[in-house]
Amino acid sequence: MDPSGGCPHAANARLLSRGAVTAVVLPGEVEGMAVLGHDALREFLAHPDVAKDAKHFAALRSGAIADGWPLKTFATVQGMTTADGADHRRLRSLVSKAFTARRVEELRPRVEALTTSLLDGLDRAATAGDGVADLREHFALPLPMGVICELLGVDAEHHDRLHHLSNRIVATDIGPAEAVAANREMVEVLSTVAAARTDDPGDDLISALIAAREANGDRLGPHELIGTLMLTIIAGHETTLNLITNAVRALCAHRDQLDLVRSGGASWGDVVEETLRWDSPVSYFPFRYPTRDLTLDGTVIPKGTPVLAGYSAAGRDKKAHGPAADRFDVTRGGGTRHLSLGHGAHYCMGAPLARMESTVALSRLFARFPDLELAVPEAELPRHASFVGNSVQALPVRPRG
Repeated sequence: MDPSGGCPHAANARLLSRGAVTAVVLPGEVEGMAVLGHDALREFLAHPDVAKDAKHFAALRSGAIADGWPLKTFATVQGMTTADGADHRRLRSLVSKAFTARRVEELRPRVEALTTSLLDGLDRAATAGDGVADLREHFALPLPMGVICELLGVDAEHHDRLHHLSNRIVATDIGPAEAVAANREMVEVLSTVAAARTDDPGDDLISALIAAREANGDRLGPHELIGTLMLTIIAGHETTLNLITNAVRALCAHRDQLDLVRSGGASWGDVVEETLRWDSPVSYFPFRYPTRDLTLDGTVIPKGTPVLAGYSAAGRDKKAHGPAADRFDVTRGGGTRHLSLGHGAHYCMGAPLARMESTVALSRLFARFPDLELAVPEAELPRHASFVGNSVQALPVRPRG
């Protein structure tokens, strides 16, 4: 795997031409595997002999993984993404009430108001920048970050730092010292946030989690609290940030598809689903481990192997999505659904919120700036330095009305 990231689609196509499952070399010369094909990935994500708990990670258990390994947090953080069975159900039940369909709809007016305010800010930034502004910085980032932090109860003073640290934690090209420092600082910031909510509880998720811990100490340990906050903040804003960014890029490059939406030939929900399939916000997500030697699509994945879920590859798998899988088509509808928000017990809990935020953001962005266009060619946009997140680091646009 290329630790510097970049656009994954050409490499994905080459790998898919050889099969749905492939061996990969992770940073640090760690041997792993990736599941790329849609059908194979769907089976793998829900397989009863596949675990998330790092006690099944053979190389980690044997001491072969260094403390500064850039992907170690994905394996060792204590929370829903590394729990199985009853532990996973316990942790998920503590958080799930904040992401029900009813709760998401209650958040809609706040999302709409924040969107309007951020569009005003984007307009001002463009006016100050000779007509050009970074849509990612001024719009696609502060919207989901503001919403998830408000939901959690994280004060605004921490937002920028938490985003920076999230980027460091999901990066795959950083050295051991940087990786250790980023994780240590993230824990420090989140511990400060948790302490503030302990002293001054409110109507927010962190306060509810702390109350659950104090009411019954074995329901949520201190490391699980910090781990839950870390994964909720990272997943709760990075995925939606990439989704909005990738959708804007896709629509600017496919004006005919934008015209279809404007004319009623497709919905903004269709745009979101096609973006999730065509340019998944997450490219390869670490890790799952077979608890026995597992044969998948004719390939053996040895017990204890760290396996990447190849969402960006599965989204363009021609065997599942047809010969035109590489084409961005908002009228695609029906047929095989994408897997970009997961499948099985670990399906993304925040999916309803991400979909709502993205549809509100895109519909209001293009209503306000119908002639919005990229300010630089797509090929010149700086990519994420990670094979986990799939997007660009900046999105300069001309927000024309």
